[in-house]
Amino acid sequence: MQIKRIKQWLNTASSFAEEVYNAPYRSAIARAKREQDDMFMLLVFSDMMGVPNPATYYTLELQPLLLERFHEWHLRMGMEHSPLDHFRCC
Repeated sequence: MQIKRIKQWLNTASSFAEEVYNAPYRSAIARAKREQDDMFMLLVFSDMMGVPNPATYYTLELQPLLLERFHEWHLRMGMEHSPLDHFRCC
């Protein structure tokens, strides 16, 4: 019984220490992830925007999965309306 309580306390202390250590870096990690996601969206939709993409064959099947996030992406990139002629999301 005593060992179980000690293990539980150690798990709690470990998770607390991890949170305290990671807290200052959380915003930097989120920003880096957002930038990486933005670059990936550009790679997937670049051929539709007229930018040659050598990986079109591999990224074409990802477009339907990413269409839900396309509106948020083009607004974040500073485009008021969809840059795609045949796809209007606004």
